[in-house]
Amino acid sequence: MNLGPTEQFIFYSLIKIVAVIAILMPMIAYSTLAERLISAWIQDRVGPNRVGPMGLWQPLVDGVKSFLKEDFTPAHVRKFYFWLAPAITMIPAMLTIAVIPFGSNLGGQQMVIADLNVGILYTFGIVSLGVYGIVLAGYASNSKYPFLGGIRSSAQLISYEIAMGMSVIPVFLLVGSLNLSEVIRWQAENGWLILYAPFCFVIFLVSAFAETNRLPFDMPECETELVAGYNTEFGSMKFALFFMGEYANMIAGSAMMVVLFFGGWTLPFMDAPANTVLAGILHIAVFIAKLLFFMVIFIWVRWMIPRFRYDQLMELGWRRAVPFALANIVFYALVLFIRAKYR
Repeated sequence: MNLGPTEQFIFYSLIKIVAVIAILMPMIAYSTLAERLISAWIQDRVGPNRVGPMGLWQPLVDGVKSFLKEDFTPAHVRKFYFWLAPAITMIPAMLTIAVIPFGSNLGGQQMVIADLNVGILYTFGIVSLGVYGIVLAGYASNSKYPFLGGIRSSAQLISYEIAMGMSVIPVFLLVGSLNLSEVIRWQAENGWLILYAPFCFVIFLVSAFAETNRLPFDMPECETELVAGYNTEFGSMKFALFFMGEYANMIAGSAMMVVLFFGGWTLPFMDAPANTVLAGILHIAVFIAKLLFFMVIFIWVRWMIPRFRYDQLMELGWRRAVPFALANIVFYALVLFIRAKYR
């Protein structure tokens, strides 16, 4: 079968999309199991151990339970937005994965679904849409606690999105490109950016916790104050979509940290990518291993650090993270200017 360039592009893009979803969905499911096992280990509990060895079938059972539970819609909610909110929360997290380079080359194909020249701008644009799902969930529930959770989430995500966006500007000043594949190539030649911009990584990491509503920044769904926040009125698969969206966002945030600061699919002692199947598979495995490391960090922090008060959360964002990120940009701009002038 002879395919033209356009048909080949569509065909291989569809294969990559199916492959990424086939890996991403089980990763989301088993992130919930990892959360339970790690929390049980930290708290000296047994954890899931009934469904399969070490509870390995627990995510499958939870998924079947979510599908089979009655899909109840309370009478007092705003029904259209109540149904729309879970989808809006889940979809942006999935779309973000489209521009993440998760490997070098495999079978002559670049291991990224969409290699955009403005990949980072696309990422921040898509991520910012996720807050609409949470705000809609709070509004559609027509209830006080979910509404407060939605308001908190909108303020929190807007605040830390500014710091997150500013934290990556020095990275692209150093690399000279907004293309995420170019960022990885630069690190393969010059070393990981965590060595050149450690403060950028710290700001990005803190902002990633706030963007994903994870402890110690889980104020939008704070159980001790708001029952379950914006998802109080949701059940069955609609609740599961919020749950899946949170873990999909964690995976997307972890992937961005791997790409921007930890060399993507490269290792310090590995040569530039070779056009072999074995090298391509090895690079994908390296990327996934780094991603899983950051997923463990996300989970570990949840069970080790107490929740901030809301005023502490906002003060950290506006009076610490944003000014520090701005000072970081000025510092790197001056360093690069001086280096270019006196080279």
